[in-house]
Amino acid sequence: MDSHVLLEAFTCRDTLIMILRKLGARDLARASCVCKMWRDMASGDEIVRPAFMEPWKLKDIVGKPVSGSFWRDSGIWKFAISHKIVKGDSVASLAVKYSVQVMDIKRINNMTSDHGIYSRERLLIPIINPNLLINETCYIELDTYAKREVAVLYPEGKPDKKLMSKGSSSDHGKRRVIDSLKRSMQVDDGTAQYYWSISNGDPRAALTEFSADLRWERNAGLG
Repeated sequence: MDSHVLLEAFTCRDTLIMILRKLGARDLARASCVCKMWRDMASGDEIVRPAFMEPWKLKDIVGKPVSGSFWRDSGIWKFAISHKIVKGDSVASLAVKYSVQVMDIKRINNMTSDHGIYSRERLLIPIINPNLLINETCYIELDTYAKREVAVLYPEGKPDKKLMSKGSSSDHGKRRVIDSLKRSMQVDDGTAQYYWSISNGDPRAALTEFSADLRWERNAGLG
């Protein structure tokens, strides 16, 4: 094929959209690095949302993530079941009920111990069986306890408004996490938001990225 024709094919909007729609989440992330036009199109909601859903055969995914980087990886670790805590629940009993590891429940909920479980309205339970997602609807939420964005599956089929108001909040929750990062890093608001964004809304990853950059600056003699 003539190189000029090939270039036109890969810059034509309709052709590019057709190609992008066949890519998975990770390949879309790579495509967005080619040029500005590709980045704008590869990050469009009509492209990234179906790519995120397709591996798990989801019926729908509701909500818009705070960070656009949420869509870059559709790994099973992005999903969790919302479990409403009732009297008698413990991390160990929930691990048995859902056939997951105690440490995995603690990790996704940002817990250091079993204490204080009843101060929460719910716990997020990591999903290890992908069949649970088939033909289901998940809700993108920023959980203020877990301090991360998660695609949440509700056994009842839809979110409990009380749980959403207490356990997750896109604006208020993000503000709390950003303020916490500012204090930990001792940086301005813009810097905290930058590291929040590139770490996919995970404050621990944001601190790790920040620390790595500081080390690089020191080694390069810039700090």
